[in-house]
Amino acid sequence: MQEPNIFPSELKVFFNHIYEFKKGVRQMVLYTVNRKYETLAVERLKKQNIDYLVLPIDGKKINLFFGKPECIHAIRCMITRPLNRLTPEEDFILGAILGYDICAQCKRYCTRKGNCSLKDS
Repeated sequence: MQEPNIFPSELKVFFNHIYEFKKGVRQMVLYTVNRKYETLAVERLKKQNIDYLVLPIDGKKINLFFGKPECIHAIRCMITRPLNRLTPEEDFILGAILGYDICAQCKRYCTRKGNCSLKDS
């Protein structure tokens, strides 16, 4: 008899992120999850020797960064306040470290800066 799958879809996404990290698809991951899964997630990362950083969002959710040690170290140095309060420059760097599309990050930066225009080039 097959054991039922006891993990909610939220954690299946987390496990997929770990898989992608271990395969080299990602260097760092930002995973936002319900705080009730924090212990399970952190234990899984520890078991696989993956560096991580937990940053609370509120009483219910956390941001869980995990990945290469040098990336996590940079995040520890850079993220000193909630993500929605990052400067446009910090936001750009974070997106780049996370491997987000660099052109989309440039557009986001210019939009957040408010004084850039695609017509300036």
